[in-house]
Amino acid sequence: MTTTTDRDLRGLNFEEGYIAVIDKPLEWTSTDVVRKIKFALHGLGYRRIKVGHAGTLDPLATGILVVCIGRATKMVDALQAEEKEYETDIRLGATTPSFDLEHPIDRTYPTEHITREAVLAALDALTGERLQTPLYSAKKIDGVRAYDIARAGEEVALRQALINIYGMELLECELPRIRVRVRCSKGTYIRSLAREIGEELRSGAHLESLRRTRSGGFTLATAWQLDDFLEKLRACETK
Repeated sequence: MTTTTDRDLRGLNFEEGYIAVIDKPLEWTSTDVVRKIKFALHGLGYRRIKVGHAGTLDPLATGILVVCIGRATKMVDALQAEEKEYETDIRLGATTPSFDLEHPIDRTYPTEHITREAVLAALDALTGERLQTPLYSAKKIDGVRAYDIARAGEEVALRQALINIYGMELLECELPRIRVRVRCSKGTYIRSLAREIGEELRSGAHLESLRRTRSGGFTLATAWQLDDFLEKLRACETK
């Protein structure tokens, strides 16, 4: 099994298994990345090779996307279950239907009462194991992604999921904007967390940016830029 730390792809048999840690570009879906890599592998003669990712990132999120190739796809479930870390910019005092910038602001709320101390208390209150309702997520309902239903303007009802927020660190506080580092379990939806932070502060909130900085033991320090990985891949000898 080969991982992303091996930067020379020449001579690899990708069917035996390769894990590529990609820094997902903004506005790309996770499926877009997988499809692009699979197309490049087809060009090398890997016509039936399996490619999958270990944890969806929304189009407006960037950062760590673990892509499993060949036999490494058997590890997807185990990799997906590992702890995640994010850095996010949150705007307090306003919400959008998707709780990020995919849609325009639909409601505004007071923020004059919010202090740094209140923000810290809200983060502390939301830390730990608890149930979370992912109102706008990548989960499937009758085979359709929940966010696709929501984007079509339909109401989305999802079951609560048991999550664990291992820790949150306030990196910046320039009210009404804050930057937070979040360490969390599989199944945590950061847009839903932004909504919860707004509610805890008796206001509203939505994401202005989201970056996954770690997934299990994989970090941005060893991640490929997608274009660089595809270029290296195309330079490999055909199967």
